Amino acid sequence: MGPTASGKTGMAVELVQRFPFAIINVDSAQVYRDMDIGTGKPDKATLSRAPHRLIDIKDAGETYSASDFREDAIQEIGNVLALGKTPLLVGGTMLYFKLLRDGLASMPHADVETRNEIEALVKEKGWEEVHHKLAQVDPESAQRIHPNDPQRLQRALEIFLVSGKTMTQFHTEEQEAKSENGDSPPFNLHFFAIQPDDRDLLYQKIADRFQQMLRDGLVEEVNSLFQRGDLNQRLPSIKSVGYRQVWQHLAGELSYNEMVEKSIIATRQLAKRQLTWLRSWDNLRSLRDPSGKSMDTLLKYVESISI
Repeated sequence: MGPTASGKTGMAVELVQRFPFAIINVDSAQVYRDMDIGTGKPDKATLSRAPHRLIDIKDAGETYSASDFREDAIQEIGNVLALGKTPLLVGGTMLYFKLLRDGLASMPHADVETRNEIEALVKEKGWEEVHHKLAQVDPESAQRIHPNDPQRLQRALEIFLVSGKTMTQFHTEEQEAKSENGDSPPFNLHFFAIQPDDRDLLYQKIADRFQQMLRDGLVEEVNSLFQRGDLNQRLPSIKSVGYRQVWQHLAGELSYNEMVEKSIIATRQLAKRQLTWLRSWDNLRSLRDPSGKSMDTLLKYVESISI
């Protein structure tokens, strides 16, 4: 695990060269086909050396939920183990890791009408108003979810509007059910995370990487999706960091410079949220950088644990 642009893929590819590992993708944007540059998806040469499971499994017009991931990941873990290899789950979608570890609360399914109501509220008053409304009905979730995390804000308020119960209530009931029945996955999980000490250096890497994505053809990649005619900004794929901002630029809502600035800011905010998740993660083996002493430390960890 680790924040965006921290070097997770490079470290994972090196591990695959040294151990009988098979990589399983844990990135909610890399599941979509034709979204390669902006998601930081490994190139063909890298994938030939270190194949990734759960990449390119969905069209950009489809939705892919956390529960879908948990089901698919458990199946792929079983497939890898059946081959006599060890699954190596790699990515930055912390919610996916959490649900794999803790199980999934039986929350209501997404409701299109309710989501449209929330999006109308956002257009009129912004995400701060959604956060304010959530704080009125579910203060615990509002405290936990950052005002700049639109997908989680939308989902938390949607759950209450659809069911009359808060996300906090669902999580409490889930924990009680787990205590009674148990919902642990049928394998051992060992968590490692790159947690850079120098936040400013990470942010500079994020800015540099986005500029490289632009040089590599990110705008052209998003334009191909934009021109399809069957996609829109409400889809989870297009809400991905970078894709949303480029889409807004293509739609005439942002200038090029505004798009670049907002994309970098949004990516930094994503990294900050990812690091916040990691600070509270139980039994986490922390790595400070993706090379040097951290790689040596990781190798020692891997050699000592019981898979």
